[in-house]
Amino acid sequence: MTRILVTGINHAPENIGIGKYTGEMCRWLAARGHQVRMVAAPPYYPAWRVWPGHRRWWFRREQLDGVDVIRCPLWVPRTPRGATRLLHLVSFGLSSACALAYSLAWRPQVVVNVAPTLTSAPAAWALARLSGARCWLHIQDFELDAALNMGIVDAGPARRVAVALERWLLRRFDTVSTISGRMLERLGAKGVAPERQALFPNWADIDGVRPLQAASPYRAELGIPDGAVVALYSGNMSLKQGLELLGEAATRLAATPGLYFVFGGQGPGRGPLEQACAGLANVRFLDLQPSERLNDWLGLADIHLLPQRADVADLVMPSKLTGMLASGRAILATAHPGTGLAHALEGSGVVVPPGDAAAFADALLALADDAPERQRLGVAARLQAERTLARDGILARFEQQLLAPRRGPAEAGEGEGQDLSSAPPEAAGRREA
Repeated sequence: MTRILVTGINHAPENIGIGKYTGEMCRWLAARGHQVRMVAAPPYYPAWRVWPGHRRWWFRREQLDGVDVIRCPLWVPRTPRGATRLLHLVSFGLSSACALAYSLAWRPQVVVNVAPTLTSAPAAWALARLSGARCWLHIQDFELDAALNMGIVDAGPARRVAVALERWLLRRFDTVSTISGRMLERLGAKGVAPERQALFPNWADIDGVRPLQAASPYRAELGIPDGAVVALYSGNMSLKQGLELLGEAATRLAATPGLYFVFGGQGPGRGPLEQACAGLANVRFLDLQPSERLNDWLGLADIHLLPQRADVADLVMPSKLTGMLASGRAILATAHPGTGLAHALEGSGVVVPPGDAAAFADALLALADDAPERQRLGVAARLQAERTLARDGILARFEQQLLAPRRGPAEAGEGEGQDLSSAPPEAAGRREA
């Protein structure tokens, strides 16, 4: 039995994005007999409001699915922009440092920091060094690169300092993992030695999410005829999704008979999207749906919509992609050739250039009119999920590497980083909370 401490801002019961995967990872490790402690914020994502029943300004301790969870105080801005987003992350970095210092007496044997956010990484690294533990950094998003590239933060002359500090921090950890082959390449560009890299993709619940054999009950609830084609977007509605494309496509195709758009989710991008779709009879909006209805929800789609901005390509990999693939439905995404998302959807989806509303609408209309092609893509998507995204296989390989003795560069070898997936590096993006 190993004492494993994980820290990350997002955790269960958040059921989309990073919180979903961190929560499932901790629960899986606890079920394997390990003592698992999670240092996290109270749930707030994606609505950017602390959930009812959770403290905002003080610590709280709870047992959740066999995991000892310490919730840390967190400041959550109503409108996450620039400086407010940075202060939000710093507030967790400071409060989590207190919980990590408290955990020194627990003597963890492994410390894992999940990024976002890197603001908790220095304290996680210090805890590992003081307790003699293995320290592992897992990167879901390259948050600094995304913030700088998207203009969320105007670093000015401090940009070079921030990038240098990030590189210095990444090189301190025994192992640094990320979720796709392209993101793994970026680790190398940031100075992380190959022997310290690991590929740890996200997974799909291929047993809980399966292709529906009958119409989803959501059709009747939303007043959508069984014979209509449903284009579904589900998940976080934030800046990096490029949601304006959805509004433009819905407007362009408003007169197309038998085509409906369903947009489900929360986040700062929802308001503008609702305004863009105001008055459109072919559009339905819902909030995030309960986890127990996930299969019916994803099965509502005939076509999953996955827009993404060009300036975050290979900085993030949409966590929602795993559920889309497992549902066995066609996927329409935006990505440039050669990016991780484009590689991930080869043979199982349609990809058009980011920001091109005309190309997006044309591709959607072509799929809506071609049921055999949708069927072919859906079968390929499900097969891909079964072959490369099985949760137990990915987490078993992660556990094996996590508990392996620490090795120096000479012992680790000179070639590639450790591969924790069953997919080749260029396909590891096939992984969304």
